[in-house]
Amino acid sequence: MSLAERVSNALRERHWIMTSAESCTGGLISAAITDLSGSSEVFDRGFITYSNQSKTDLLGVYSTILDAHGAVSEQTAKAMIEGALRQTPADVAVAVTGIAGPGGGSPEKPVGLVYIGVGLKGQPAQAFKHIFSGDRASVRQQSVDAALTHILDLIESRHA
Repeated sequence: MSLAERVSNALRERHWIMTSAESCTGGLISAAITDLSGSSEVFDRGFITYSNQSKTDLLGVYSTILDAHGAVSEQTAKAMIEGALRQTPADVAVAVTGIAGPGGGSPEKPVGLVYIGVGLKGQPAQAFKHIFSGDRASVRQQSVDAALTHILDLIESRHA
C-alpha cells in the first residue's frame, strides 16, 4: 500500500479532511492524494503558494515572517499550516517549503533544504527540517514522501 493510500485510509477512519499548502512540491502532494478513488471524502483543497506574495495572499503568512526568516524556514512552514487550517474546514494540514534546485541555494540554505509542516486544527503546528540530495525531481519526490510520512505519523498519533 502506498503512503498516499495509508494517509487516505487513516483520514477516512477518523472522518477527517486534509488540506495542503505547497511551495517547492507544486501540488505533488495534492496530486498523490487525489490520484486515489474516493479522495473527495478526505481531501478539501490544496494551495500552491510558490511566491512569497501568494503565501501572504492565500494563507495569510505575515510579510514580517518572510522578511525575518525567508520563505524556506521553520517559521514559514508553521505559518503556512496555520493559514491553510484557518482558510479551510480541514482537520489536518501539511505544508512544504524548500529549495528544489538546481539553483537558488546558498551556504545557509543549500539546495535540498526543505521544511515540512504538519498540524491539526486548534493545535500548534510542527515543522521538520530535511536536507535532501539529488536533482530537482528527486528533491521534490523525497519532499512528497517525507510530507506524507509526517502527516501519517500525526494522524496515527491520534486514536481513531
